[in-house]
Amino acid sequence: MTDINGAWGAPPSERFERLAETFRSVFARIGERAVDRDLAHELPFDAYEWLKTSGFSRLRLPVANGGLGATLPELFGLIIELAAADPNLTNAYRSHFGFTEDLLNAPESAWRDAWLKRLGQGETIGSGFSEVGDTPLGSYSTRLVRNGANWRLDGEKFYTTGSLYADWITLGAIDGDGQPIGALVPTSAPGVEIIDDWDGFGQSLTASGTARFRDVEVADDLIKPSAVRFSYSGGFFQLVHLASLAGIGRAAANDLARHVAARKRVYSRGNASRSAQDSQVQQVVGKVRGAAYSAGAIVLQAARALQRAYEANQGGDQEQIALAGRNAELEVSQSVTVVTSLILDASTVLFDALGASAVKRGHGLDRHWRNARTIASHNPRIYHDRIVGDFAINGTIPGPQAGVGVAREEEAERTDA
Repeated sequence: MTDINGAWGAPPSERFERLAETFRSVFARIGERAVDRDLAHELPFDAYEWLKTSGFSRLRLPVANGGLGATLPELFGLIIELAAADPNLTNAYRSHFGFTEDLLNAPESAWRDAWLKRLGQGETIGSGFSEVGDTPLGSYSTRLVRNGANWRLDGEKFYTTGSLYADWITLGAIDGDGQPIGALVPTSAPGVEIIDDWDGFGQSLTASGTARFRDVEVADDLIKPSAVRFSYSGGFFQLVHLASLAGIGRAAANDLARHVAARKRVYSRGNASRSAQDSQVQQVVGKVRGAAYSAGAIVLQAARALQRAYEANQGGDQEQIALAGRNAELEVSQSVTVVTSLILDASTVLFDALGASAVKRGHGLDRHWRNARTIASHNPRIYHDRIVGDFAINGTIPGPQAGVGVAREEEAERTDA
């Protein structure tokens, strides 16, 4: 019998299939109840732990630190496969992998070694950077100030993706002088409250809600030596979203093919006695699968650019670091609208190959579009197109991403002018 799970393209490395076999049974187990979890709003604590136990959280760590030494293309290849099972979990691990990249690109130090050891023992990291309200762009309302030998943390975060599942929250704040500062805080620390109040219509199980910090004592050794992220961080975090979209497309394609193959009812205007033999239905299935294939190929190509940026950082040549980092950011930005459009379109047109019964909630086919639309809304694609266009026309180098917030007065005046 033909393996319909094939033809997704060449793996990102010669060893990828051996690496992937470690996780595919876990991915399959996670995918079995993805629809049920979505319908019941059942947070996937068990699935998150299965991934930890399998070593998924340690993919990028060096073997010497208890990891698997995966390259960035290998990591993103596996993110695509996990997203096909449940894209909520790829988002839940997004901040963890970003913090891992911070460590891999940081100068050698006792602080770095201590965190590599923690991650090698399986500890995981959730996100604590975004805030809502009138916080100025590029700043925080959350404060982390000296309190004797340690520090005191007060504030509130939102979009704290994965934090409800994780052991630690990595966060940004301002210190007593109003300067940016970073720290890691145990999710179980007194004064930390994490709430599952994210009510988006998609990606609803990512634990992307509120985290409150009230008079939380933070030890001095949990303060980050630098609040600066790794050089290709913008492209990295965006590519996790694109890999999630590619995985959603793959799941949508597989679900659609399965539903069409099982369908017995046909329309009088159809072209065959079974939908599976109807050439127009086959065309829709092929279009959805082609979109998923193309999205995955684009993601892996962009992941190679991130790998080059990582390798340039390890080499230490400042000119090469700047060049590789710029190219990585641009290659990802060039991918955003294309991948997003492919998967949003595919998750809509798939219903054209089925009947009205396909919209029944129990089938869960709507989750593909809901999840894709939610992911695509995080970092507006219109800005990526503008950045690419400005570079192509004027040679303008993309500036660093400063998150979301209210424009400062001087910035608003400059824009209005």
